Amino acid sequence: MTTKQRAFISFDYDHDEGAKIMLAGQAKLPDSPFEFKDSSVKEHLTGDWKEKVRRRMDNVDVVVVLCGEKTHTASGVSAELEIAKSKSKPYFLLAAYADKSCTKPASATASDKLYKWTWDNLKTLIHGGR
Repeated sequence: MTTKQRAFISFDYDHDEGAKIMLAGQAKLPDSPFEFKDSSVKEHLTGDWKEKVRRRMDNVDVVVVLCGEKTHTASGVSAELEIAKSKSKPYFLLAAYADKSCTKPASATASDKLYKWTWDNLKTLIHGGR
């Protein structure tokens, strides 16, 4: 059995919490290649929240950036992606909805691909196929 990848899920708490709950639920499937370790928070963390996110990311293998219709305006998601990049954490952008226009966070680059959320894609992406 391969070790499950520990994933941090970055998402727009105000608009995409339902999608994040579904993604975290997929981690519980028997053939899931990842476990849900941590995610964005709505509550303001006391002190320097970015430093707390940096520490949380120390304990993950991959960062999943869940992208919805308003992700381009979500400053927290953009900051979390910057933190992942600064820590050289592997990450990928996942479209939260198949039937909506999903946007990338402001800190994403033009070369950051937005992937379709399918079970097969997710398994491949978690293991570095991007």
